[in-house]
Parts: sequence; C-alpha cells; structure tokens
Amino acid sequence: MADRNSPIGVFDSGVGGLTVAREIMRQMPDERIVYFGDTARVPYGSKSCSTVVRFTRQIIRFLMTQDVKAIVIACNTATACALEAVEKEVDIPILGVIHAGARTAVEATKNGKIGIIGTEGTIRSGVYTRVMKEMKEDIEVTGKPCPLLVPLVEEGLLHDSVTDEIASRYLSELKGKYIDTLVLGCTHYPLLRSTVGRLMGPEVTLVNPAYETALELKQVLEENGLLCGQESSDLEKYRFYVSDLAEKFSSFAASILPGQVKETKQINIEDY
Repeated sequence: MADRNSPIGVFDSGVGGLTVAREIMRQMPDERIVYFGDTARVPYGSKSCSTVVRFTRQIIRFLMTQDVKAIVIACNTATACALEAVEKEVDIPILGVIHAGARTAVEATKNGKIGIIGTEGTIRSGVYTRVMKEMKEDIEVTGKPCPLLVPLVEEGLLHDSVTDEIASRYLSELKGKYIDTLVLGCTHYPLLRSTVGRLMGPEVTLVNPAYETALELKQVLEENGLLCGQESSDLEKYRFYVSDLAEKFSSFAASILPGQVKETKQINIEDY
C-alpha cells in the first residue's frame, strides 16, 4: 500500500509537463513531487507508439525507485500511446492528461465543433476524438498536428515572431472549421496560451488539460486515501530529474516555477 506522504511522480518528454506540475502545486500545495523530463529523447510526437511505450516503461521503473504514490503521464503523446499498456502493470494510481481535457471540452462547446492541437503522435492516435465521441456521439472533432511548436517552446521562444507565424499557419485551418472550443492537446502549449488565444479570437474557448488533470488527480488521491496528511518540509519537496541538459532544463523550469527548482539531476534513463 502506498504511503500518503510519499511524492507524486510526474513525467514528460521535456519541459511541457511542468505546466501539469505547476497546476498540481497550485491545487495541492502540501504534496511532494518527483518530476522527470526525458530531455535526451524529446520530442515524442514524431516517434512510433512502440518506442514511446518503451520509453514510458523505463520512466515508470525509475519513478518507482523514488517510492511515488501515484504517477501522472504529463505528456499527451505518451498518454495516447502508452497509458492503456502500462496502467495494468503498476499497483498505484496512474493517469494521463487526455480524459480530463476531453471531458471539459465536451462540456464547454456550444456548437459541437471542437478542435485539438497536438503532436503528430497524439493527433494520429485519434484518442481525443474517440474519448469525446464516447461522451457525446454527435461531437465534431478536428485534429491539427503542430509539430514545430514543441521545439519552439523548448528553445524558450514563447513570445517570438517566428512562433507567431508558425502558430498562425497551423491554426488557420481550424479557424475555417468554425470550432468554438480548442483543446491545447500538448502540455507545452499552455505556455503559448496567449498567442493561441489571440490568433483564435475571444469566441473560442481554450481548454488547458494541465489544470483539469490536476483536479482529476486530487479526486483520485482522495478516493484512494492518498492525499498528503501533513505539510511537507521544504527540504526536497520538489525533485527534478532529466535525461540530458540539466542546466538548460533548470533555467527554463525556473521561468515556469519561480523559486521551486533548487537543483536538477541528470540520470541515465536507459539503465531502467
């Protein structure tokens, strides 16, 4: 049985999952977190599902060595490709970032036309469409892969004319579909929320699965009696690990989580 005072494991292909970690910190300030960013192998979106499943299993094995009580796959591609395969292999709660965001989008749409932007892997999987149609059959879902947005975010080009131009090209197709709700279907994309919101216009509701996933996690922990029972000391409350470029990760992470990233350790994820 997991200890309620153990940390939550959160992982992503790189820095995008920090948007999920940030929401968990906001919703559950007493919880401890172990974060892993697979910076050596980012991006996941252009890789095959079998490769992403292999990467996910390695990361889960690493997180289990940190005695985590629950795991959040803070990566849409890994959720789409691997969640179903790995959830039966661990005896602690494990959840992805797709279900909560899909449910919120279905509840938010007025005209039944929803757009999804994500990596090639997420859009190719069709998982958002499948989940939404299970919730409401007559929903019309349009997916648009935006493969260049992840490397632009990873490079820190959040407010740059290049990012503006590329985002505009990707989003123009969705604007022609008269969607009224858009899911930011990659955990990197909330960092571009202002850009996407400006380009889509005020009549389009943006759904941030990072926020919805943090709420879902809180509910899952409550149901399993795993909510932290005491306020953690600041000593190693949040621990960060990467597979490469620890210094670069730390400086970027500090802009998303000011004051929370004391140190980032690099590990060889291939050992797990």
